[in-house]
Amino acid sequence: MSAEVEAAIFDLLGKLPPGKSVSPEEVARAVDPNGWRRELGKVRPVAVGLARAGKLVITRHGKPADPEKFKGVWRMRLPDEAQEG
Repeated sequence: MSAEVEAAIFDLLGKLPPGKSVSPEEVARAVDPNGWRRELGKVRPVAVGLARAGKLVITRHGKPADPEKFKGVWRMRLPDEAQEG
């Protein structure tokens, strides 16, 4: 099931302009529009794993957050291309 969440994250982010982000709720709704609340708990661990691997940035208040310590409302975006290289 985490592969489905990961695919939804990158599908949604791929449709956005660089630097834009998605919420965990948007990802959960993309996985299962009717049962998205059941999927919501699966989004965070997948996002944390992707952030640890450098494939995703977790943000709070528009700024990168430590994937090990963040709390509260958060979003996801792709890494800046300048940081990748």
